[in-house]
Amino acid sequence: MFKRYVLLDRDGTIIRDKHYLHDPDGVELLPQAAEGLKRMQGMGFGLAVLTNQSGIGRGYYDEDSVIACNRRMTELLAGQGVVIDGVFFCPHAPGDNCNCRKPKPGLMQRAAAELDFDPAQAFMIGDKAADIDLGRNTGAGTILVRTGKGAQQEAQCAPRADHVCDDLFAAALYIESLL
Repeated sequence: MFKRYVLLDRDGTIIRDKHYLHDPDGVELLPQAAEGLKRMQGMGFGLAVLTNQSGIGRGYYDEDSVIACNRRMTELLAGQGVVIDGVFFCPHAPGDNCNCRKPKPGLMQRAAAELDFDPAQAFMIGDKAADIDLGRNTGAGTILVRTGKGAQQEAQCAPRADHVCDDLFAAALYIESLL
């Protein structure tokens, strides 16, 4: 039997959205993020991060910088008892026409293959249209959080999202209500 997964955007969903973040010292968990993720984990869900990192493709920083930021995020979460099973990122610029840049399905497909889950049994949580559309494109349930850019994108995204809530803790409560 497959383990069910919650897939999460990184910037603006788990950590503060800082323009082209590439310094691990700038990684800062959002309020209620660790608490929400811990609750999801307690329900038996695996957790994985799917993030577009076009700063690499644009030449602003290298992959090692993104990996260092991802490592810092997972360390901060681990300190709160949260285990992230995988972090998957698209390094391409928007014009590169890759299959891994959200909302295209490549990152979700790669995560599903590596972590052995069915996207149609998963949830995709994020603060932007690309996150919601990725979920819709792969059959996952979709949750827009109002953190990061979510509040500004709510009018555009709410009609396409399965649910809209304030933060990851509220998202955990919503998921719990469905079980």
